[in-house]
Amino acid sequence: MSNDYGANQIQILEGLEAVRKRPGMYIGSTSSKGLHHLVYEIVDNAIDEALAGYCDTIEITINKDNSITVTDNGRGIPVGMHEKAGIPAVEVVFTILHAGGKFGGGGYKVSGGLHGVGASVVNALSTWLEVSIRKDGKVYHQRYERGKVVKKLEIIDTCDEELTGTRVDFLPDKTIFEETVYDYEVLKQRLREMAFLTRNLKIVLRDDRPEEPVEKAFHYEGGIKEFVAYLNKSKTELYKDIIYCEGQKDNVYVEVAMQHNDSYTESAYSFVNNITTPEGGTHLAGFKNALTKTFNDYSRKNKLLKDSETNLSGEDIREGLTAIISIKIEDPQFEGQTKQKLGNSEARSAVDSIVSEQLTYFLEQNPTVAKMICEKSIMAQRARDAARKARDLTRRKSALETMALPGKLADCSDKDPKNCEIYIVEGDSAGGSAKTARSRNTQAILPLRGKILNVEKARLDRIYGNAEIKAMITAFGTGIHDDFDISKLRYHKIIIMTDADVDGAHISTLLLTFLYRFMPELIKQGYVYLAQPPLYKVEKNKKAWYAYSDDELNTILLEIGRDTNNKIQRYKGLGEMDAEQLWDTTMDPEKRILLRVTMDEEASSEVDLTFTTLMGDKVEPRREFIEANAKYVKNLDI
Repeated sequence: MSNDYGANQIQILEGLEAVRKRPGMYIGSTSSKGLHHLVYEIVDNAIDEALAGYCDTIEITINKDNSITVTDNGRGIPVGMHEKAGIPAVEVVFTILHAGGKFGGGGYKVSGGLHGVGASVVNALSTWLEVSIRKDGKVYHQRYERGKVVKKLEIIDTCDEELTGTRVDFLPDKTIFEETVYDYEVLKQRLREMAFLTRNLKIVLRDDRPEEPVEKAFHYEGGIKEFVAYLNKSKTELYKDIIYCEGQKDNVYVEVAMQHNDSYTESAYSFVNNITTPEGGTHLAGFKNALTKTFNDYSRKNKLLKDSETNLSGEDIREGLTAIISIKIEDPQFEGQTKQKLGNSEARSAVDSIVSEQLTYFLEQNPTVAKMICEKSIMAQRARDAARKARDLTRRKSALETMALPGKLADCSDKDPKNCEIYIVEGDSAGGSAKTARSRNTQAILPLRGKILNVEKARLDRIYGNAEIKAMITAFGTGIHDDFDISKLRYHKIIIMTDADVDGAHISTLLLTFLYRFMPELIKQGYVYLAQPPLYKVEKNKKAWYAYSDDELNTILLEIGRDTNNKIQRYKGLGEMDAEQLWDTTMDPEKRILLRVTMDEEASSEVDLTFTTLMGDKVEPRREFIEANAKYVKNLDI
């Protein structure tokens, strides 16, 4: 075996070969997320036509074979010969990386997409892709297989001169993707968001796979104002009007819509050229600065804040605020490969300037609304001061101070967070079994008494005053909100272990709501899990089997035979198991089943809405949600 490392060992991956070899570099992953990303890339190209003013309808169909069809009524991808490449322009778009109308400012003023690699990447990662273009009274067609041309561009039909547009059909490559079945709900959420962000654009999603095909159309004349109304539908708005600011400065087009509600959580979402920016950036910073400055100026000027009182913080003003910040910019500079944070400095000053000016005007014209927001902010400031005092009590000076925990934490002896896990267990009975069953070296147990506080309906001071929540904050070690520090996390597995019944599901939801609102990084970085206790124990001839679903129970009964010697026990709760059974079925790392809780940052507005719907005050949206989703629930005793 030679250890030589010479020039001949340097591989050059030609064109789309590189995409097939390292797909994750181009679409993030080859999981379900990457699969759905292919659709967004083709739709993004159609939306660029809409942003340029040439397209008002996009149709997406999931076909029976899980292939996708995307049709738009834009100008149609150019079909003429590309002078430099010597092939038709459409072939350049689908076979050459970093080629498209998004460079040099000629084709599009603004665009999303993957910096011009979208169409070619989708082509490279598809078993086959076909493109049809209506242009100049003709229908052009070309076919590719795994990124390579198999049919040259040809005219296959004629059409009305006025009919223009592009149709792309593709089938994701099973040899690339771990999952090749499209999820209608995932596509629906993202496409709804795209329609909100592009005023007057109609997006139609159709699923032809069920016996009765389903179809949903999204068309919002109010654009992001309707987006705010949609996100606030499960909340009670503080005032009727949605505040809207729009303008252009330094070639940055700015749109902002916002409305306060009576909740205590902030929901602000930022977008650049219709691409979500989960980590914010300069446009979000400009918005926050304008908001803080404008409301403090108004409060002082109108004597709503006394001279002796300190200024309102941005957090105080944004309590219960739902906001959409959407900008269009010709040359967006994103920090990092994943496009999650905007870096353009001109975006900050443009958003700051436009929001400051138009918000000041709105507050002067609407003094009643202005007073409501200021009073809510002042109450938030007072609650925050009380919370600060309570928070200081939860700060853990050293890892040894476990005795002060009201939740009776049974800690583990290993102090390396990578090896440690904490079980959040419902009830003293299950907590006792878990403490006896656990591996003391690596498994900590924190029993909770009853249902924790619903943080969706509580201010910070109440949250910090809640014994069960204080116990979790102290045990995890990270702090919450602005104090959150992931490096101080004491357990790399936080496992929620509740009964498999309605109460258990409710407790799990309350715990996930708390983690999502106050420690979202724990979920984003994959530290949160749900334990899966068995639903059944089957005994026959002194042997025992455990089943985690009805299907598994049926499989066991088929194997051992269905007869009167079978003793089947349906577990109603963890407390019914002794320590040995709990270890064998739910806590032994060699045998247990854990579900990792994940979060799609691209759909964060929908995640937010789901928590609000389930845990907020309004009954009607919750009833509608349960009716729509009840068919997905399995193994839940009522």
